Amino acid sequence: MTDAETLTFATDFPPATQADWRKLVDAVLKGAPFERLRSTTYDGLAIEPLAVRRPDASPVAGRPGGTAWQVMARIEHPDPASANAIARRECDNGASGLTLVFAGAVGDHGFALPVQAETISRVLEGIEPGPDRAIEFDLSPQAAAALDAALARGQVVAPPATNVRLGHDPLGEFAIGGAAARPWSEEAPHFGRRIAALARDGFAGRLAVADGRIVHNAGGSEAQELAFALGAALAYLRALEAAGVPLEAARRMIFFRLAADADQFLTIAKFRALRKLWARVENVCGLPPEPSFVAAETAWRMMARRDPYVNILRATIATFAAALGGADAITVLPFTAACGLPDRFARRIARNTQLVLGDEAHLAKVADPAAGSGAVEDLTGSLCRASWALFQTFEAAGGIAAALESGLVQGNIATVRERRAKSIALRRDALTGVSLFPDLQEIDAVVEAPFPTANRKPATALAPLRLAEPFEALRETSDRVLAASGARPKVFLATLGTPADFTARATFTKNFFEAGGIAAIGGDLAGTPDLPAAFTAAGASLTCLCSSDKLYEREAVAAARALKAAGAKHIYLAGRPADRENELRAAGVQTFVYEGCDALATLNNAYAILGIETG
Repeated sequence: MTDAETLTFATDFPPATQADWRKLVDAVLKGAPFERLRSTTYDGLAIEPLAVRRPDASPVAGRPGGTAWQVMARIEHPDPASANAIARRECDNGASGLTLVFAGAVGDHGFALPVQAETISRVLEGIEPGPDRAIEFDLSPQAAAALDAALARGQVVAPPATNVRLGHDPLGEFAIGGAAARPWSEEAPHFGRRIAALARDGFAGRLAVADGRIVHNAGGSEAQELAFALGAALAYLRALEAAGVPLEAARRMIFFRLAADADQFLTIAKFRALRKLWARVENVCGLPPEPSFVAAETAWRMMARRDPYVNILRATIATFAAALGGADAITVLPFTAACGLPDRFARRIARNTQLVLGDEAHLAKVADPAAGSGAVEDLTGSLCRASWALFQTFEAAGGIAAALESGLVQGNIATVRERRAKSIALRRDALTGVSLFPDLQEIDAVVEAPFPTANRKPATALAPLRLAEPFEALRETSDRVLAASGARPKVFLATLGTPADFTARATFTKNFFEAGGIAAIGGDLAGTPDLPAAFTAAGASLTCLCSSDKLYEREAVAAARALKAAGAKHIYLAGRPADRENELRAAGVQTFVYEGCDALATLNNAYAILGIETG
């Protein structure tokens, strides 16, 4: 192809207008209102189904196109010698960096490096940071002190280590711990002097981190995560300036960490929004904006203990989104991280998820590929406005430290966390393999070690959570019953009519109850001739009628009476009762299960009916 030739892919297709796209959508909706396609985030931001393309949009300045992100391997093995062996193996097999997670840090989810004087040097034995190998520290207050002491003695990471991110984060430590050793007015000067001293000693890397994972892990929204990270970074910038560090240098000492989850477009927009927001802070400070360093970690809260192989898909989507959003470094949680200490296989999958997306899918080849996309640009702009408004609220309260001390930050997050928990209970936020399509026959995941029972973080306002935990608690109850009696709690599916009549609702009901560990018996025979006999033979105390609305009109009342007479302790009906609720309840139906009902409450109540204590 000559220099004068131009690729014009679009010329072979007729131009498409917004009206043309709308006609196609209306044809699929078949008369249903277009508005039903609109959704809303936990920040109240509307996601439009047909956002207009932004021809004037320009790429967000971040990781340059063609530049690969750093493939970080998570090192959290509690035995330093084993951690060193893992670190060496990861570096030998494609990882371009290591994330060292210490006990009590934000990333400590049950396993972490011990806070001992010799830990850092032992873990990094034979491993030196350099242009092609990054070292990032995920520190607790105790680990931060140990690191400072090791640095002062020259035991680890000799300067100028430009590819080392030390990650001092006193505000993050306060947020996750629920208390601070001293108020920020006293801590800020100490923080500023400590970071300034490291810089004077020759450390040219990123020395402090604004960590949004704290908010994400606690169930917060995207805007809350961004506002918190922005507020923490600004507080560190002020502390460094007060310690005599010029703003131009101070901003290069700070980096960001964000969580990347399986909501692909929100994650892309969040990473893009952070860069826009920080550029605005730089402008206000009189600094010409330059790309900040943004690290990503796949989200802890989306990890599930049940059907953990689905976590591989979640992590892949999250990695994809973080890469397209411009993350400079990505750490992928191994898919068994919620089950115990990951083994070699789980770590390899975590590493290779990034390598495949980077080296084979070439995701890093284009700078900000979402630029101009109507959906992503609209969401990025909305997130910027919502985050900036919340950030201003925190600033008006005296800054992020004061907002934490007063409980303002925690209160905002608690409101969203409660709404999120309700959506999980209603299965509006579906968790594949947990609240949706559960597998009661699954085989336990292989891990190197189970979680230590005593290693639990304190229940603070911003304590980390996993969204799957309420349903997993019910599954664990079912496992205990199975181990003690040889059988799980069960519900008999009383099907009426032919498979065409009952299959849809029987399938729904099976998924519904088995999400809580209650095995669904029956439901696969056409027109059960003798429901009472089949119910008795199943040995169940609970039963659920499953069929079409048309069959319910003719047979549900009689079937419910027969099941009640046969000794059913509790009778459910799959579907909404409409205007026949009183009649059905009089016949013996006690609970209706349907899409959008409170599944968690219904399942907990089922265990109560059976006399089984949950939790």
